[in-house]
Amino acid sequence: MESYSWHARRSRCHHLWVSRVADVLTDYLGGLNEDLIKDNFIIVYELLDEMMDNGFPLTTEPNILREMITPPNIVSKMLSVVTGKNSNVSTRLPDATASCIPWRKTNMKHASNEVYVNLVEEIDAVFSRDGALVKCEIYGEVQVDSHLPGLPDLTLSFSNPSILNDMRFHPCVRFRPWESDQILSFVPPDGEFKLMTYRVKKLKSTPIYVKPQLTSDTGNCHINVLVGVRNDPGKTIDSITVQFQLPFCVASANLTSNHGTVNILADKTCSWSIGQIPKDKSPSLSGNLVLETGLDRLHVFPVFQVGFKIMGVALSGLQIHKLDIKNAPSQPYKGFRALTQAGEYEVRS
Repeated sequence: MESYSWHARRSRCHHLWVSRVADVLTDYLGGLNEDLIKDNFIIVYELLDEMMDNGFPLTTEPNILREMITPPNIVSKMLSVVTGKNSNVSTRLPDATASCIPWRKTNMKHASNEVYVNLVEEIDAVFSRDGALVKCEIYGEVQVDSHLPGLPDLTLSFSNPSILNDMRFHPCVRFRPWESDQILSFVPPDGEFKLMTYRVKKLKSTPIYVKPQLTSDTGNCHINVLVGVRNDPGKTIDSITVQFQLPFCVASANLTSNHGTVNILADKTCSWSIGQIPKDKSPSLSGNLVLETGLDRLHVFPVFQVGFKIMGVALSGLQIHKLDIKNAPSQPYKGFRALTQAGEYEVRS
């Protein structure tokens, strides 16, 4: 049991370290993929060199790293080509490296004196071909945008923290207040940062429905897809899209919709952009798929990928109760926002 526990802790530490590296690289490069790493391999090398010491994590806070290594931009790339100097590492050690709060710069001054807390959630759902909800859970982030002077001490509490699972915290979060009272107590970094991530599992409902129907008949397949509101979230459901891959055995397709636009790309991906659902009708897509010669029926059925955004609501039901700020020279402005968007939202046919 002790051996298993040690290996589990070690595996979790490795996972957190890799996630932290990915977050830093995404913050620096504006994304994370093979092409970005190739185009900025010097920056990546310098970051990894500063973040690790003899194979162990050392400096992982973006605020400090930005003072040590200049983020890439067009001007710096042009200068490196002209001057031949490829290093972006500063010769001066940041003051925060000697602080007990290394994620925050010393002597911060802000004219705005404000802080925003955003709940950003992605809903993952899978529906079977008969319309039954197989899986539904939410991955969420508590994002903070802080522009507070001095050394503020913040306390954030939720009305229903018991619904949260698989939490991960920014290093600024004090663990004991959360462990005892489910309260987030922290001294924030300056600017935007991810305070906490979480999951809410086994949800019972979703905001919209997608009902596909496919019937085959003598070398043709008739398709009809209906989209509508299943459970009204109280806010406008926007940027609704439905995408699906036409089966390889489809020779041609003729699809139309009564709302929105339908495009079939070169790779046989069908993209239906709906936007918002009108009040007077339910959006529907219909048409005919012509199968290749020799095929009478469709044997491979598409999976429909659904996208949408809902501003002003967290579908998990998580609610912010209170945000207290201490050590502030004056009363700051506090703003709260929420956003839910589709993640892996799949409907099988």
